[in-house]
Amino acid sequence: MFNLFKKKEVFTAPVAGTIIPLEEVKDPVFSQKMMGDGFAVVPSGQTVYAPMSGIISVCFPTHHAIGMKMDNGAEVLIHIGIDTVKLGGEGFKALVEQGQTIKQGDPLVHVDLNLLKTKGYDATVMVVFPNQDIKVEKITRTIKENESVGIKF
Repeated sequence: MFNLFKKKEVFTAPVAGTIIPLEEVKDPVFSQKMMGDGFAVVPSGQTVYAPMSGIISVCFPTHHAIGMKMDNGAEVLIHIGIDTVKLGGEGFKALVEQGQTIKQGDPLVHVDLNLLKTKGYDATVMVVFPNQDIKVEKITRTIKENESVGIKF
């Protein structure tokens, strides 16, 4: 009954850029939603931020992907770039570690977009909700980091 008055949590953009539908990503694992529904951002900013408060559940050694368990229990995976795991961490600087508690808006990873571009990698940031029953509407628009993407929990 008291949940009626509970404030909904707003999910924010992890990076500045242009939001695109997940189906437009040039990686079938994401575009076919094998990892869950979500959205993607073609980044203009080089820092990836926490879209909600929670705990870092996974921080890949190559720093190209971060998993979070949000305070509301939902899980999110932020995957930076396509095939960027092949860089072995080059161009990525993790600003958090696995098990760390984070607040919405905290910086997670710094990405050298120029390096990714020079080496021929697509820097699109995929944001997916594995094992969640969340449907994300298809939108395309410019967004700032930490701005609401319209998903509420």
